[in-house]
Amino acid sequence: MSHPNDSARILRIAAWIWIGYLLAMLAMDIFLYMPQLQRLMVRTVPLPQQPLNPINPPLRPPNLFPVLLYYTVSLSVAALFFAFAHWDWVQQQMGKFHYPFLLFTIAVTPILVNALIVPRFPPGPLANAEGMALRQLPVLFVALALAAWEYRLQHVILFSIVTAVFELSLIFLNAFEYQSLFVFVFIAIIRTISFIALGIFISLLVTRLREQRESLREANANLAHYASTLEQLTVSRERNRLARELHDTLAHSLTALSVSLETVKAYFDIDREKSRELLETSLDTTRKGVNETRRALKSLRSSDLEDMGLGLAIQRAAESAAARLGLKLELDLPNPMPSLSPDVEQAIHRIVQEAVENIARHSQATKLSIRMESKDRIVLTVEDDGVGFDAKSKEPTGHFGLVGMRERAELAGGKLKIESEKGKGTRVVLTI
Repeated sequence: MSHPNDSARILRIAAWIWIGYLLAMLAMDIFLYMPQLQRLMVRTVPLPQQPLNPINPPLRPPNLFPVLLYYTVSLSVAALFFAFAHWDWVQQQMGKFHYPFLLFTIAVTPILVNALIVPRFPPGPLANAEGMALRQLPVLFVALALAAWEYRLQHVILFSIVTAVFELSLIFLNAFEYQSLFVFVFIAIIRTISFIALGIFISLLVTRLREQRESLREANANLAHYASTLEQLTVSRERNRLARELHDTLAHSLTALSVSLETVKAYFDIDREKSRELLETSLDTTRKGVNETRRALKSLRSSDLEDMGLGLAIQRAAESAAARLGLKLELDLPNPMPSLSPDVEQAIHRIVQEAVENIARHSQATKLSIRMESKDRIVLTVEDDGVGFDAKSKEPTGHFGLVGMRERAELAGGKLKIESEKGKGTRVVLTI
């Protein structure tokens, strides 16, 4: 079964097609019968001062009442079909019977009016058996499409057979109205075979469409779940990064301050001068802790990237660290910068920030080098000449930001490589 909204939409389309087809047929019948009426009017109007010929009396005009009855009944039922298809209240009241009722209406009406009214049409191009088939075929094809849209393949085949049997039954019951039953039987057989073939084709297309729609719905659900999971993971990793930042700054400063104040307390009554020196050290530790905490909080906002773009944000972070630590800076960035997605730019900026701050806190370097290449892929290199560390260790002491840098690289679809040896500096390479 299809979605209710889809069923209502297809019924409304069918209503428009049915009414449009009947109006087109009405225009065609007017075009076909009008010349006959004009010729008969010319032959039946006597010329002035000429007596009527009793041997050749005037011809009677054709009886167009069956034609009027045909279009009156057909358009009335089609109008009701249109109203029922567009009226939501009727659909709610009829519930599951709404679709089959309208399908029955559009399938039975053309057969009834063609079998009972068309044979009484005045002689014309579409008043014979072939004309009857042509008159009802487009509407029955729409009914076939409705059946294939809503029901299974076996139901479509049953629909094709039942409509043919119903039409032949009406024809046999009114056999006196027809000159040749063989023509109707032949047309019904050909139409049934054609409808079954078309019904199978339409049913397979509809089944494939629904499978693709279901697959797309599942993919969208999985994508939404993945996006939600990724967002939660990003938040969790950002919290871990904040925890590492606070651990490297505020926690260390507070621990050192606590130890220093305990020492001041112990020396306060013994050596006032020593206590004063320790107090000055505590104040200096406090100032450094406040500055480091402010820097960590400022880096979390990443306002430089939003305000200046990736190139200037990297340049500002590098120049700030170099000026603060007295480092020799080598900066080589492409101009213009490559066009990257916001997520990739954010990841690159964060990795540069963490790499530079690791150099500031741990490397004791005199030189800082940042290079970026953007040919076939983005290659970012951050290098220093500091003391280095053992990169093969699973948890390098004091380098809590390395795990976060790798996580950010993976989220951006890239790979982070860290090369370092004790006494030989550190080299961080991001490839995206």
